Amino acid sequence: MAGHTGEGSLWGGRFSAGPDEALARLSKSTHFDWRLVPYDLDATAAHARALCSAGHLSTEDLATVVAALATIREDFHEGRVQPSDVDEDVHGALERILIGRIGETLGGSLRAGRSRNDQIATFVRMYARDSARSIRTHLLEFARIIIQRSEDVGDAAMPGRTHFQHAQPVLVAHYLLAHAWPLVRDIQRLDDWASRNGVSPYGGGALAGGGLSLDPEAIAHELGFDAVSPNSLDGTSSRDVVTEFMYIAAQIGIDLSRLAEEVIIYSSAEFSYMTLDDAFATGSSMMPQKKNPDIAELTRGKSGRLIGNLTGLLATLKGLPLAYNRDLQEDKEPLFDSVDTLLLILPAMAGLMSSLQFNLDQMHANAAAGFSLATDVADHLVRTGVPFREAHEIVGELVAHCERQGIELHEVSDEQLAGISPDLTPDVRNSMSVEFSLGAKGGVGGTAAHQVAAQRSELSALIQLLDRD
Repeated sequence: MAGHTGEGSLWGGRFSAGPDEALARLSKSTHFDWRLVPYDLDATAAHARALCSAGHLSTEDLATVVAALATIREDFHEGRVQPSDVDEDVHGALERILIGRIGETLGGSLRAGRSRNDQIATFVRMYARDSARSIRTHLLEFARIIIQRSEDVGDAAMPGRTHFQHAQPVLVAHYLLAHAWPLVRDIQRLDDWASRNGVSPYGGGALAGGGLSLDPEAIAHELGFDAVSPNSLDGTSSRDVVTEFMYIAAQIGIDLSRLAEEVIIYSSAEFSYMTLDDAFATGSSMMPQKKNPDIAELTRGKSGRLIGNLTGLLATLKGLPLAYNRDLQEDKEPLFDSVDTLLLILPAMAGLMSSLQFNLDQMHANAAAGFSLATDVADHLVRTGVPFREAHEIVGELVAHCERQGIELHEVSDEQLAGISPDLTPDVRNSMSVEFSLGAKGGVGGTAAHQVAAQRSELSALIQLLDRD
């Protein structure tokens, strides 16, 4: 490459020797940025039109460029074009391919007025935008599946837990919908992120803006952006929209992992609340009886990968001065991996949830275990005029008595109730049932059947609204 720009590269004139092999290996990025080809082609076509509008490219040359780019796109999708060993990155590879089709003079003229710095900052946003749409579609479908499963289980009850200990009974439907709401918030996060991502860095050049009087707004709108970055330094060097996207990806992973963890636990023999469908479980190479929740386990494991991708990029960005630094190349692999990971686990988890069998009798049988109706007894005392602090202590003594005797709350005799407190009159037994406990939680957001039905309708309407956006 001594003294001139080498094939597959975009620099070289001031150098007297080509790059050392070690440098070339370190610098190469086509093994991961090749997926950005469609965005590079889109931007090159838009850039060519801007060059033509500014008088730097004839209409005939523009037509030649656009036609060549169309054939390269077709060949890319058919797998007929691939990066070469001499290509440093996707930008150099596509310039090499284009020059091979329309000649060095015309093909090389398209680099005027743009830099790899503003190109890659733009392409990453375009890639993230399309990926967000795909992830969003999967989240909507997953939320719909959970809503449907909440209808399937009817008004069956299960133990609700805090600290993973029995707390109070809840409807199984209420439990399921509690896993749907985070998915909706993830969709809303993606939508909110999209407004900040919708600003084009294209036209920022290397750092100071373009010097050929091109129209960055025309290019931005052609590429689907709402506006142009108001500061070329910021536009070419900031990656906060990437880290924000990767935070959302990590949050989605965490939301899926929490559900996956419960599927793993509740499908175990100790609980037997859930049974995995054979199509969404695996066996053991040694133990014939095993049915393993691999989808849930891999989802739980890959959530850590998503978190790692985010924290790794944040560490890379934290000390970078303005403007572009080659460190920014490190944004793409974790971004691509986070997208690939979500697009892998979301359909798998959706299939698992849609086929999961809920053992409702087993869940209902345990709904009152662990003295989970104790708070309802305390609430009964409050309704009779006992201050809650005192009611809390009375019911605590009642629970302690039951533990010593090895009995449940409803098995305490009237005499034993009165011996603990005169406020524990026989009518307190009305509060010692799962049905009463559920029905008493009738406020907005509560687990009473009518509130869960209202919640489901609200969530369904919100999903429908989000699906139209």
